[in-house]
Amino acid sequence: MEEKDLKSMIESILMEMVGNKSEEATESVLTEPAQTNRPTEPEVVEDSGECLDDITEVDLRKLLLVPDPEDREGYLKMKEKTPARLGVWRAGPRYKTFTSLRFRADHAAAQDAVFSYVSEDFVKEMNLVAVETMCRDKDEYITRPDLGRQFSSDTIEYMKKHTTNKAKVQIMVGDGLSSAAIEANLRDIVPAIAQGLKMYGIEVGNILFVKHCRVPSMDMVGEATEADVVCLLVGERPGLVTAESMSAYIAYKPTVGMPEARRTVISNIHSGGTPAVEAGAHIAELIKTMIDRKASGIDLKL
Repeated sequence: MEEKDLKSMIESILMEMVGNKSEEATESVLTEPAQTNRPTEPEVVEDSGECLDDITEVDLRKLLLVPDPEDREGYLKMKEKTPARLGVWRAGPRYKTFTSLRFRADHAAAQDAVFSYVSEDFVKEMNLVAVETMCRDKDEYITRPDLGRQFSSDTIEYMKKHTTNKAKVQIMVGDGLSSAAIEANLRDIVPAIAQGLKMYGIEVGNILFVKHCRVPSMDMVGEATEADVVCLLVGERPGLVTAESMSAYIAYKPTVGMPEARRTVISNIHSGGTPAVEAGAHIAELIKTMIDRKASGIDLKL
């Protein structure tokens, strides 16, 4: 075979080999099965000057970022039962971008809940009698818990004039450590409590709103109003799960300096915990039981 013919044959073979591999590669791409059950991280776009979607609107219980989990449905079922940040995965040794941003957003919401105030318009809308403890501002409220438990003599006199003396129940609302919790839950829980108590023949009088409120402030309210039961609805210390959680502290004839064991507490009142309406019905029933048995806290045998 001449050299010219040999070179031509080799070129032909090489062309066939390259052509076949290209076809195989193309076919491989076209026929490769689509990846299923892969997590999709919410897209984080660059700031174009427009408003971005609120990252806190994403339901973390339904978001799974683990790639190709062995039991995806089991993982999601587990996430439904806890607000813990499960299945966030990683980018190398670090959190994924969405996870990191969501953590910072939830932390910022918690800080805002502590340092912001309940709107004056909201207080008026709910027809609350507004008073405040001896704290002058949020900084003093955080650093001087003792002042958040006390009222001036003028404030006490004002409370006496605007509440029913020796009422069966005195409801009070305190901003506590989360103003967001008050605005998120009060519209639902107050009517539920009032309706429940009305079924027992107990009327709800004027409701106090206490600015810069600590839980033991209810003891001074109890002594000032001489109510049988004092129920304090107060914002809880916010965490990274929610900044809208509220608690109800209820006591039979509270007095200044009484043991904490005399308080009955219903906590975790928010949309992701105990719904406000459900909590309100339970609180009304609990108040009636306290009045009947003249006890609260660990002295109340349920």
